[in-house]
Amino acid sequence: MSEQELGITESKEYATGDWYAEVVQKADLADYAPMGGFIVTKPRGYALWEALQENLDGWFKDTGVDNAYFPMFIPESFLEREKDIVEGFDPEVAWVTQGGHDELEERLAVRPTSESIIAPFMADWVRSHRDLPLRLNQWCSVVRWEATETKPFFRTKEFLWQEGHTAHESEDEAWDETMLRLDQYERLFEDVLAIPVMRGRKPPHDKFPGAHTTTTVEALMPDGKSVQSATSHYLGTSFAEAFDITYTDEDEEEAVAHTTSWGLSWRSLGALIMTHSDEQGLVVPPTVAPTQVAIVPIWQEDTKDEVLEYAEEIADELEAAGVSVDLDDRDERNPGFKFNEHELNGVPVRFEIGPHEVEDEEITVVHRPDGESIVEDREDIAETVEEHFDDVYDKLYEAAEENLEENVREADSAEEILGTIGQHRGYVKAPWCGDEACETAIKEKIAAEIVMCPLDRDVEPEADECAVCEDEAHEVAYFAKSY
Repeated sequence: MSEQELGITESKEYATGDWYAEVVQKADLADYAPMGGFIVTKPRGYALWEALQENLDGWFKDTGVDNAYFPMFIPESFLEREKDIVEGFDPEVAWVTQGGHDELEERLAVRPTSESIIAPFMADWVRSHRDLPLRLNQWCSVVRWEATETKPFFRTKEFLWQEGHTAHESEDEAWDETMLRLDQYERLFEDVLAIPVMRGRKPPHDKFPGAHTTTTVEALMPDGKSVQSATSHYLGTSFAEAFDITYTDEDEEEAVAHTTSWGLSWRSLGALIMTHSDEQGLVVPPTVAPTQVAIVPIWQEDTKDEVLEYAEEIADELEAAGVSVDLDDRDERNPGFKFNEHELNGVPVRFEIGPHEVEDEEITVVHRPDGESIVEDREDIAETVEEHFDDVYDKLYEAAEENLEENVREADSAEEILGTIGQHRGYVKAPWCGDEACETAIKEKIAAEIVMCPLDRDVEPEADECAVCEDEAHEVAYFAKSY
């Protein structure tokens, strides 16, 4: 890659979509597949997904979840057992009608979600209250065929995700499960991805098909749009009744289970890339970076051996401490090119090592987000670099937090909602009567929607009248444009 090819040519502020696509491709995260609406995830992009997966999967297992895997094809008759699923996903389902040379007797759906294939087996596996709670999760891909304008990780016809499915004895237990998973998603964004999020629930007309309540974590992007980053659904007993998930309670009476489902997709990677990256390329926190430290030795011919030896010792020490290191000792590239390439690729910390660092037993440490340069002692560098990782993480989180705090505004009328979103974007908090028509009135004019309401249903709106129709307001709604 030439110096010119390394550069990001699009503006994050003024051409966010084009800038984002350029970062994804030039940072070697993904490429476009030959079929429209699909992407190829390259090793560096998949490494980000693996880092996210490792964290989340560990937390799931620590809280009683077992991983399983269910077929990607779902018989049409299974989907139809839960009518809300069929209606909710109808335009998004891809169908298989032929296998080899033979036409299938029954159409098979390529899973848009797996409730209707997992629930029948949960019904088989649950007999008594002793079998509960049952907690299952699978890491897989799903297909939603209606995706048109492809944006890598944000919107593709096929995408990677995890989906958890659980069954419980009571509503309280199932609701606790729903909140536990929402807590874990929030923890992932705030403690691993350096992105503050808003917690809430979807309005009734936008909840998961068949669900009692859909809860969500929403992340605000630098362009003022919201990303539904993960959802956790309390399904009530609707799926259990449709698929006969029943159990014998302690009194030997038959009871219907309460179920949940919860999921996070690689849309979270889109949020990660868009939130932190800049016009030099990818920026990611050390917690998920495929390479955490790039060591760039700087030498003339007469100092090459001593500089490389010193750099190799440091690389070995970091690797022994579990740090992911790239010792960039390429002869054919100058230091400036290497700096730019590692910045493009989002390496959080760079070590610059020349003859002066060797002589003084020091290391010049440079932070990716802002280029801050600090000289550190060579001694205990494995411990010192962890402090730099924390500093880089804090810088990223604080910038994202400032963006969120500055972009939550209030409105008491439709004109204020439209004007505020039109001028500032971000979230607009407004009193709402609960009627979908009031969201539609805003959406038709500015393509903004209600992305969430407060989790606590007892939160009273500050005004008595709905901001849109002026009928009695029953709750608070957050309007925003969204990905």
